[in-house]
Amino acid sequence: MCDPFGTLIELVYADVKALLSHPACTISDYEVREKYNNLMDKADKLKASRQDIEKCFPKGVRSNVCQYWINKAKEIENEAKEFEDKFEKEDKRSCNWVYRYPSYKLWEDMGKKASQIEEFLVEGGNLLVGSSSGQPLKPIGRRINRPLDSEWMPSVHKDTEEKLISFLRDEKVRRIGVWGISGCGKSMIMENLRKNEDVIFLFESVIFVAISGEWGLKELQDDIMGQLKVNVEDSANMLEKARRISEMLQRKQYLIIIDNFEEKIDLDKILGIQNNKKRCKVVFASRSRGVCFSMQADDVVHVDRLSPDDAWTMFKELVGEVIHRFPRIQEQARLVVRECDGLPLLIDMVARNLRNVTDLTYWGTQKKQLQGWESSLQGMGEALQTLEFCYDSLNDPSKKCFLYCALYPEECQIHVDHLLECWISEGFIHEKSFREARDMGNSILHDLISGSFLARLDNKKYVKMTKLLRKMALKISSENNNFELVVKPEYSIQNEEWHKARRICLMDSPLRELPVSPDCAELLTLFLQRNKNLVDIPKNFFRSMRSLRVLDLYGTGIASLPPSLSKLVSLKALYLNSCFNLVDIPSGVKRLELLDVLDIQKTKLNLHQIRSLIWLKCLRISFSSLIRVNHMKGRVSDFCSLEEFCVFIDSPQQWTNNVVDQVIQEVAMLEKLTSLEFCFPDLFYLQLFLNKRRPWNSHSNFTFHFSVGFQDSSHSLLRNSVDYPIRNSLNLVDTEGADKVFATDKAFAEVLKETDIFGLIKQKKVPSLSSFGIDSMEKMLVCLIEECEDMEVIISNNGRREAVLKFLKDLYIKNLPKLRTIWEGHVLHGSLVQLTTLVISKCPKLKNVFSHGLIQQLHELKHLKVEECHQIEQIIARSESEGLGTNALQSLRNLELVDLPQLRSIVDDSFQWPSLQKIKISFCDNLKRLPFSSENAAKLRRIEGQQSWWEALEWEDQAYKQRLQSHFQPQPPPI
Repeated sequence: MCDPFGTLIELVYADVKALLSHPACTISDYEVREKYNNLMDKADKLKASRQDIEKCFPKGVRSNVCQYWINKAKEIENEAKEFEDKFEKEDKRSCNWVYRYPSYKLWEDMGKKASQIEEFLVEGGNLLVGSSSGQPLKPIGRRINRPLDSEWMPSVHKDTEEKLISFLRDEKVRRIGVWGISGCGKSMIMENLRKNEDVIFLFESVIFVAISGEWGLKELQDDIMGQLKVNVEDSANMLEKARRISEMLQRKQYLIIIDNFEEKIDLDKILGIQNNKKRCKVVFASRSRGVCFSMQADDVVHVDRLSPDDAWTMFKELVGEVIHRFPRIQEQARLVVRECDGLPLLIDMVARNLRNVTDLTYWGTQKKQLQGWESSLQGMGEALQTLEFCYDSLNDPSKKCFLYCALYPEECQIHVDHLLECWISEGFIHEKSFREARDMGNSILHDLISGSFLARLDNKKYVKMTKLLRKMALKISSENNNFELVVKPEYSIQNEEWHKARRICLMDSPLRELPVSPDCAELLTLFLQRNKNLVDIPKNFFRSMRSLRVLDLYGTGIASLPPSLSKLVSLKALYLNSCFNLVDIPSGVKRLELLDVLDIQKTKLNLHQIRSLIWLKCLRISFSSLIRVNHMKGRVSDFCSLEEFCVFIDSPQQWTNNVVDQVIQEVAMLEKLTSLEFCFPDLFYLQLFLNKRRPWNSHSNFTFHFSVGFQDSSHSLLRNSVDYPIRNSLNLVDTEGADKVFATDKAFAEVLKETDIFGLIKQKKVPSLSSFGIDSMEKMLVCLIEECEDMEVIISNNGRREAVLKFLKDLYIKNLPKLRTIWEGHVLHGSLVQLTTLVISKCPKLKNVFSHGLIQQLHELKHLKVEECHQIEQIIARSESEGLGTNALQSLRNLELVDLPQLRSIVDDSFQWPSLQKIKISFCDNLKRLPFSSENAAKLRRIEGQQSWWEALEWEDQAYKQRLQSHFQPQPPPI
């Protein structure tokens, strides 16, 4: 039978035991007092540290980061002071256990506040570098804390560090610039570099300097002298100090690392290293690529943002275990990381603010603030100040051009030509001619890219704005009444927004209809492109848009434009391209007297419909639009102000001989033309144009992109992918007898002499590239040879004595079934000496890549790719490698060998690979040995290939294999 009294006793005992075992009952008065004394001690240190910083940096010279720290320190000091009253109240209470829980809570809160002060003291200490060594107090920028797992490093930082080490090993490289957007982790890389084992081995001493905007030459000199332990009199001038520094640098092998340059500093003047014979090298970091080159960098390394995987790893490490314990917090965390845009600085600040926070509502609030770019978010104010400081350094036109980029949607790939034309049309750039304005726009674009405000994509015709910088630009524009931007991913735009906004973007939306007659007299730019469901524009839609300068309707479904188009009297640029259904434009278009740019490619409009716009400066049109009109009702030559003319052809069936003949003769009459993109049906029509006019004789800056035969996409893709100063391109497709014409006709030879990119595609009965007249290729930078079925040799030396192709950078050789050698005959010294990229693909009869003597000319070759050449047995034959000096292929960094079933050897083991960093080998099953060792390929850091091939390799140096094992990246097996 159950005993109720006994059960009650057990329950009471259990409750009392649980209560007495609570941490509150184990905390003594002594421990509470110790915690209080510790907190007060740290608060006093914080106050002293703040006063030191305020004394060191008066308000007039105080940086934004410094001021932020001081303000935050005052807040924390006040919060700590509140604990005095709380402690006195608790101390007066009875020591009865009933009162223990408030004491325990106070003990816990004081511990948390003390930890916060301790972390903040460390940040304050970063502002006072050098005080312990007796040097002047020096401000530096915000440092990114390494994640708690100290072994982890983002892959982009690891790659950057490895590139820097390879440059430091290169005797030709003395100065190296590191550049990237603020917050990308440059300082972290610089810190890691000075501790790198290879650096410690290579240099007897490493000098590390972190500078800020307040510094001048004197402060930089004083810091370096302090680290070198150079004593000079205070009265010594800069030259004397530089002489003393130079003397010290002569004695040892020094590496000088300087972080956070914002403008050019003359290192020769302050270090005196111009005549230094020892291996003294300098690595400096800056936000701007231009600053790096202005400081005479021999090479530069760009620090990109973190990959999504690395950003997530870094955030997890910093935010703590909470992210693994709660799935809903992990969901929020991934959204937060996405908003940090791969910038370590922002990831660091946000993650530490959220460390071990379990409140889901707080996570949501932080994400919302991050998305809205709110400075109240912990750490966001500092990131905002850093980026706005960079923005403030721009001149006024560059600021406007930068802000305009935020009008494009997030992650949008922005077409460079479109962007420049919008800048010009908006009036940000003022030049006499359209060509001069475009050149100025390119200069501004270059500065924005060099300053990390924009990023150029692999396709060089496009740029991109990072998510974070776009948020900043939108914030700045929202505070500027003259630059109001409205960017809507949807079509939900209110009447008031139409009225207030100066620039509106409704790109890529499900937009089906527009307001009947919006009131937007101040509107300057309207983006409506790629709204396929938009098929009709209300007739009065443009009625109040008298200030509109840019209108983009690219890719919409409209069939006609409304009569109110005539109200756009300020319009400078109109984009109608790829409006496939567009057949009608109102006659009132003739009132658009300020219109400079018109693009009607891939529409059903014709020349007659726009015949009144004779003042146009830039016209892009389809060839089909030229053949839909009676010649007497619209002529190209009527557009007498044209400076840029592009004719698009999407099918060779569009060509009509009589129309082609007439158009070419009229184009030749355009006296102001400075740029022409045109596809000629065959050589006869190119000759017809050249007989009428050779524009490069009258315009030294004339540019052309000519294709003879139907334009091949691979050539235009190649043109857009190179990063050289390209002006002119020539593409020959399936043109019979072209080699004889170019070799003998003076006019054709002139075209070839002005060509930067040359494409030979589907040429028949052409034995070699030399057949076209190798003397006329002296300016050529890029050459593509593809599907030339009779070509056996690329370059043939028939008794020549002068070097050829001295400036050629890239050579692409693809699908030449009869090719047996690249160079035939004696290799002339100085030929191909600037070649950096060589790609050979699908040449089944080619047995050797390098003929005798050729390899000795390729000092600058950096990238070599050979694929699907099924008879190749050796990349560099033994007979060719014998007697080669150490400078053969001295610059080769990347080697890629794909699908070479007969390949048994790359080269013999004595060959030197001083710069090789990466190799990729796929489907080369007979390649059993690699000619690399720790002596001849010290910089090799990455090997890609199939796992089965790697395991089957034979090694003489097992230790080297073990070292390379960590650099091997297995490729997925073929599907």
